[in-house]
Amino acid sequence: MELTPEQIAQFEEDGYLIFPELFSPEETAVLKAEAARVSQIDAECIFREGEAQLAKSMFRLHEADGPTASSAYRAASRSPRVLRVAQQVLGDDALYLHHCKVNMKAAIEGTAWPWHQDFGSWRLDGIARPDMATLAVLLDDATEFSGCLHLLPGSHREGRKDPYWDDKTAYKLWAVGPTAMKDMIKRYPDPIRVDGKAGTAAIFHCNLLHASGHNLSAQDRWQAYFCFNTVKNRPADVEQPRPDYVRSRNWTPMETVADDALLASVTVS
Repeated sequence: MELTPEQIAQFEEDGYLIFPELFSPEETAVLKAEAARVSQIDAECIFREGEAQLAKSMFRLHEADGPTASSAYRAASRSPRVLRVAQQVLGDDALYLHHCKVNMKAAIEGTAWPWHQDFGSWRLDGIARPDMATLAVLLDDATEFSGCLHLLPGSHREGRKDPYWDDKTAYKLWAVGPTAMKDMIKRYPDPIRVDGKAGTAAIFHCNLLHASGHNLSAQDRWQAYFCFNTVKNRPADVEQPRPDYVRSRNWTPMETVADDALLASVTVS
């Protein structure tokens, strides 16, 4: 999949691109079924919330080993519709996944994610430059009512905002405080929703401010994330590094696979 010069310019200006129904219903069903399978596993890289202890976030589905390994997610991460798009917006063919995850907002119980920048956490992993982007894939139809992702257009151009540690969700993160967010929202275009049919995808810059609301609907809303970094920007050594499911040690440059690899359920080496 090749982006046009206009699309690359739009990414640089707005910090994101949206691709309606990038994955087919059949492909999305495979990814959804795999996420359901992995969610039943007891592993440290699966975080849970609510009375039923339903999975909230699951990591490391893209590797060939480990309890959450999935050949379908490994194939999806190397699809030309994912990897090639990331290579183009980052201007570098040598990429690896800093991490891969599935966020799962359970019906009614699925809580909000506050406004944040991904690089607010990733710089603490020892990554020097914000030469990173995330491609998200909707595994369910998403609406504002079901707590879809929101992006603040152009906000990546201001660089990193000073974050605070938010520990109110099942998976803790560095978030941007309300004073800074009120100022940013006043100065930038209205936040846009990443909603629509399952299979829709969006790629966004690691400093783009984004958030999602509570899932008030009766339907679960799941979403897969592939978080790319350039190999030359891999983490430096830090004290007490996070586990490799969120701070990968596999910096081998990724290669694209056949576009039908996901449906073929091939094991990608």
